[in-house]
Amino acid sequence: MDLKQIKAFVAIAELQSFSAAAKSTGLSQPSLSRLLKQLEADIGVELINRYHRPLQMTEAGLFFYDKVSAVLTELSTITNMTQRLAAPNATLNIGFVPSVLYGLLPEVIATLKQHSTSRSNNNSNSNSCNKDGKPSKLASTDYPTDIEVNLKDISSYQQVEALKSGEIDVGFSRFPHQDPWIQQILLRYERYVVALPKAHPLAHTKDQRLIDLVNNRLILYHQTHLPAQITDITNISAGAFTVSTTATHDNQPTAPNANRAKTTAAHSATEPLLNLFAQYGITPFTTTKVSDLQVALGLVAAGEGITLVPASLQNMRTDQISYQRLIHENVTSPIYLHTLKDFSHPKVLNLLNAIYEVYEKRGITYRRQQFV
Repeated sequence: MDLKQIKAFVAIAELQSFSAAAKSTGLSQPSLSRLLKQLEADIGVELINRYHRPLQMTEAGLFFYDKVSAVLTELSTITNMTQRLAAPNATLNIGFVPSVLYGLLPEVIATLKQHSTSRSNNNSNSNSCNKDGKPSKLASTDYPTDIEVNLKDISSYQQVEALKSGEIDVGFSRFPHQDPWIQQILLRYERYVVALPKAHPLAHTKDQRLIDLVNNRLILYHQTHLPAQITDITNISAGAFTVSTTATHDNQPTAPNANRAKTTAAHSATEPLLNLFAQYGITPFTTTKVSDLQVALGLVAAGEGITLVPASLQNMRTDQISYQRLIHENVTSPIYLHTLKDFSHPKVLNLLNAIYEVYEKRGITYRRQQFV
């Protein structure tokens, strides 16, 4: 069994046609047929039912295809990473979700570029010599110069494959990932605020509660839903939203049966904002699903409903929208930064330093972390 045989089988299995597979691979139909026969002889089982049109995999073929496809994907990732390791891209490609772009990301990028330009000028004006009068390597190895940044709007779970393929070098996400190729760090938790039309009866009410919002139309905008395990109320500290399991609408202790009901409700709600309400055993009266955050805020401005957004976005459309705090301190959304585990772009550390500098300048609470 060799790689060429496996690729031939995968092409035939996916396209369900020798002629289509031949066109896709650039091999002749007799060559593909021969490679498939050799593979089946090596394994000792029939993988493709040749007497069915379109071609179909046997039960053994289905099992083999499922396993070998994962191997080919991993091999492609390894090959891509090896090439990037040998010749790193000068440009730092950054993936982001819209809520991060509308928040502090522009300031982070500006800080990153500012330091890059400053250090570049300092390095060019220095004699770059050490105390012995010999040329110093510090400028070329320890300080970044002329960082080029390319930003790409890409959803949280698309970022994993984008990191593996090399489409991006680092990603900002609101969701945790568990992938053997990816390493991530939690940058901080950001509190949610409620966005209401200026004419809404609650537009000037401070410290609002989720229970007071249920009779409104809730506008949903997330394109990525929570994984099933994240919706488990017993494990929400690691999930995309953190909510107190004992909080109630009147701040009184919750009965055990009520907690179990909340857990059941949370399991059934994988849409992030609905999950947030479900953690408190609440279901909004009605909802509207839109394509992105900007559309959601546009509908709020038009008086078509309310939504919840991270606090860093409360400077958007302020002439039409009122943003008010939620009384629940634990209703938060995390911000993660992730990159490849075995190969990280050399300038990711500079990006992380710029993030923390902006946090300190803004007085934002965070716990400093580093990639391994």
